Amino acid sequence: MTLPAITPRFAALGEPYSLPIPARPLPTPTLLHVNSALARELGVDPADSASPSFAAIMAGNAPWPDYDARASVYAGHQFGHFVPQLGDGRALSIAEIRDAAGQPQELQLKGAGPTPYSRGSDGRAVLRSSIREYLCSEAMHALGIPTTRALALVGSPQPVRRETIETAAVVCRVAPSFIRFGHFEFWYYRREHERLAPLADQLIAQHFPEFDGHPDRHALWLTEVVERTARLIAGWQAVGFCHGVMNTDNFSALGLTIDYGPFGFLDAFDPHHICNHTDQGGRYAWDRQPMIGHWNCTKLLQACLPLLGDTPEAAVARAQPIADRYPVTYSAAMTARWAAKLGLRAFRDGDETLVNRWLALLASSKADFTRSWRHLARIKALDDGPGTGVREEILDLAAFDAWLPDYRARLRSEQSDDAERAARMNAANPKYVLRNHLAQAAIARAETGDYSEIDRLFTLLSQPFAEQPEHETYAAEPPPEARHIEVSCSS
Repeated sequence: MTLPAITPRFAALGEPYSLPIPARPLPTPTLLHVNSALARELGVDPADSASPSFAAIMAGNAPWPDYDARASVYAGHQFGHFVPQLGDGRALSIAEIRDAAGQPQELQLKGAGPTPYSRGSDGRAVLRSSIREYLCSEAMHALGIPTTRALALVGSPQPVRRETIETAAVVCRVAPSFIRFGHFEFWYYRREHERLAPLADQLIAQHFPEFDGHPDRHALWLTEVVERTARLIAGWQAVGFCHGVMNTDNFSALGLTIDYGPFGFLDAFDPHHICNHTDQGGRYAWDRQPMIGHWNCTKLLQACLPLLGDTPEAAVARAQPIADRYPVTYSAAMTARWAAKLGLRAFRDGDETLVNRWLALLASSKADFTRSWRHLARIKALDDGPGTGVREEILDLAAFDAWLPDYRARLRSEQSDDAERAARMNAANPKYVLRNHLAQAAIARAETGDYSEIDRLFTLLSQPFAEQPEHETYAAEPPPEARHIEVSCSS
């Protein structure tokens, strides 16, 4: 078996940024699924990805050639409270390579056993949560939202205790880098500020080469990350994705969606929806995600103040305009998203009211978020009909019937062609998302040894905007008994 050669980057920083920790082998591992398309992108031959040797590496039972698996240390603000030491408690970086296009990629096993940062836990992941992360990270990629990805899913009969006894699993996650906001917070709050620049410079050299060597490179990188984070969360809002645990240790220094735990996509639209039942105060509810993203960026900037000025005053003065880029960037990204979802070529004065009235209609009707947006593409600009399709999703018909003529008038103001606009809207409004009940159905089957639903969902969600008539039931609202599935941080 030939695998891409190692090109260490983060590992080259050495201790104390990370420690070499061998994975703990899984008993009787089974390769449940391989992302063949991603394997090819990484330069892994499809034949090799089906080999027993590859399965052993994906399980943590054998090392990637010439690389010592490593766990990194970081801190973080969790639900608003600072925790001075966290780290890779159940994740190990097993390789740093360059993919087939020459881009840096890091592979990480989640669930490969305990590390010095496990805080007394077993370092394992369970099949339930591993299936959810495996499916959702690739679903988000297909939606065009920056994210970590998933290469392989391995299961094992090893028992793992959570709320009940479950079985173990490992996901191989892939990203250009897994460096988080919390990596910088760790060194800042320990007052080991001399550790910040090597970490930032390594990140910049590999992933922001346009800034490498620039005297203002740290400010340029931070500005880019703040803006990427703002655009990322606009993407989340537009597809109804709720992260569930927006702690700073779960935020990527590259602006990626990272750490799929108690996530969820909106079904019946409630702007205050909380997808994580352990989030008692609703800190990470859907409508608060944009604000939390900004707050997290200010924590990253605070941790990087020593990189921005020779005095505290100078550093704060340099950081403030960077922080101010978040609301500006988010607003521009969000209005562009709403315009695309409504089929408008550009966002004009008055369109915000049109969007807010539509969202209020969805909320008052508890209408299905994904289906309602998708059905809007069926509206005809010059037709005074009732809006068949979307109207059936709405309970407050009087309010809808008052909104629809205003929407049609706005479409006519652009001389909108119905067919062309519908195609654009269907490329902005997915038909399929990973609803909780769909994930749960795949989990339930997998727990009996039937992994076919994992493959079926994986294939379906790789084309979320396409009409797939043979899978129409996957676009339906959840059945009544599945509308209140709860997920928690153990998910």
